Amino acid sequence: MVPPRLTVPLILETRERQPDGMGGHSVQWVALGQVFAAMKAGRGAMRGAEAGPESVAGWTITLRGFAAGDPRRPRPGQRLRMGTRLFRIESVAEADAAGRYVQVIAEEELA
Repeated sequence: MVPPRLTVPLILETRERQPDGMGGHSVQWVALGQVFAAMKAGRGAMRGAEAGPESVAGWTITLRGFAAGDPRRPRPGQRLRMGTRLFRIESVAEADAAGRYVQVIAEEELA
């Protein structure tokens, strides 16, 4: 395997519940840290959303690998941020037999 060029800086974020002071909670995205990635665009699609049609682009994002359970390893339900662009993580799997890299399948939602 040719090592990927991990040159794109991204912020890994996770959702946390925060009390709202009235007995309920709100959900906020919290940054876990910066990662560097290689990104490859996949196919796009249109789908219906509450406010009308929404364009969705698929991405394969390669990151440095960490063992399952390591807090630095991305998980489905988290997201990656590049400025104002958001990539929702759908799945994570090893990209090579040695586990040096992981491939993240993500969707970027475009308004």
